[in-house]
Amino acid sequence: MTLNPKLVRRTQEAIKMLEGQPTIAPELLQERKEKAADWFRSLRDQICNRFEALEAQAQLTYPELYPAGGQIFERTPWDRPEGGGGEMSVMKGRLFEKVGVNISTVWGSFAPQFATKIPGASEDPRFWASGISLVAHMGNPHVPAVHMNTRFIATTKCWFGGGMDLTPCLPVEKDTIHFHQVLKNMCSQHDPSFYPDQKAWCDDYFYLPHRKEPRGIGGIFYDYLNRGNWDKDFAYTQDVGLAFLDAFCPIVEQNMGHLWTSDEAETLQRKRSRYVEFNLIYDRGTEFGLKTGGNTEAILMSMPPMAKWD
Repeated sequence: MTLNPKLVRRTQEAIKMLEGQPTIAPELLQERKEKAADWFRSLRDQICNRFEALEAQAQLTYPELYPAGGQIFERTPWDRPEGGGGEMSVMKGRLFEKVGVNISTVWGSFAPQFATKIPGASEDPRFWASGISLVAHMGNPHVPAVHMNTRFIATTKCWFGGGMDLTPCLPVEKDTIHFHQVLKNMCSQHDPSFYPDQKAWCDDYFYLPHRKEPRGIGGIFYDYLNRGNWDKDFAYTQDVGLAFLDAFCPIVEQNMGHLWTSDEAETLQRKRSRYVEFNLIYDRGTEFGLKTGGNTEAILMSMPPMAKWD
């Protein structure tokens, strides 16, 4: 697999900054771990509540498109024998054909061959990781698929990462503008460099080299974030999660009433095939989850319910 040189450079620069940060005292690190894990759980609840409300709104407002079914999230906890576990929240509705909002908090030791890839793990393979991961595949081709995740990881170093991106099969310019404007406004409240840097990082990351095409219309992506001020980095990661709702939900509301044709439904299935290819070939989160003994169903939750290839 040929890596994007720009993506490699961005990653190396972020890791270099991270490695220059001092080690945190164990007691303080434990406190921060608990805060982060509690936040991811709280964000999960906010997102699930909002998505259930949108599903109910679609069924009430457009019953001919979304016959009532009373769909809600089903939560399934899982344990990781090596340490920790998580909870899957999955809804299979009419508007949200398949959406998963997963949280996990896991710990243990990296395998030797994987430890060399993770900052701070070469000298000590022990790790702790907590986060939220979301993917929504919509039944209406006019409503884009979306992905969001944020996480906090600790080895002998610790950092935040995450981001979000939008994948429409029928792109609408005003939706693209709205999505990026919300993210730009949020980023600018923290650091003027965040949006241009993280937008470019997202464009480099969510790209399929073998197809020579982007996965969608982009968003933001960041990793190895440790500026030496944990509270500021945590506040930014919290705002990323909250901005997701402001960026995505209005697009759902504005487009869920559109009728679609059989040709558009076919376009949706073929666009989903690109999503599958990216997540199985290039996605680092998939690799991290599988190589650290995560729950396979939770890791592959991002797969669409149906997809087609030529």
